[in-house]
Amino acid sequence: MKTIGIIGGMSYHSTVEYYMGINNKVAEALGGHASAQIILDSINFQPIRDMQVAEAWDEAGQTLAGHGRRLEAAGADAVAIGTNLMHKVAPAVEAAIGVPLIHIADAVAAQASRAGIERLGVMGTSWVMRENFYTDRLASHGITGVKASDQDADLVDGIIWSELTRGVVTESARQKLVGVIERLGQAGAEAVLLGCTELDLSLSSDVSPLPVIDSTTSHIALLAEFVLG
Repeated sequence: MKTIGIIGGMSYHSTVEYYMGINNKVAEALGGHASAQIILDSINFQPIRDMQVAEAWDEAGQTLAGHGRRLEAAGADAVAIGTNLMHKVAPAVEAAIGVPLIHIADAVAAQASRAGIERLGVMGTSWVMRENFYTDRLASHGITGVKASDQDADLVDGIIWSELTRGVVTESARQKLVGVIERLGQAGAEAVLLGCTELDLSLSSDVSPLPVIDSTTSHIALLAEFVLG
């Protein structure tokens, strides 16, 4: 079994899902009392959030790179960033470590390809929905990211930061998010990407008008596959 190092805490609500999800898949695969070999570096999110708001991405990259090096030094065979948005600085982390970085967008693209999806509506924070660092990675796997309007990007971003990253889930916000999915479908999306690791707190295939590709569960599956060797 290999050891995975996770940079977590962004936010800690989704990090809990990573820890449980990887362990559950390893236990299911191996049986008995088996569990995953995980080194978790759960960091204080507030300084990272301050860097995001200030657009201090170089500083954020240096910070996460330091955590990646710490995980490698502790014995991690690969490193994962347990959030979508901070993959904006994934190149800085990759450059700083000598082990693989298992990228969340690669996991999403693999899941979409298995489902025969070529056009994927993107939901996440404003940076994920508006910028190209995520959709370019999807495009390298042949998946086209369908972007929402600026108004919908602001709507989703607001719900993520005011509610979901604080562990708050409301029905009114869920219905607004469903409306965004409907409009992504009208724009040509065949399925929707939950491109924030907190969006699955509110959305699921049971309430979505389009098929759902959940970034968290996709990433967990790829990380468990790595752990199992």
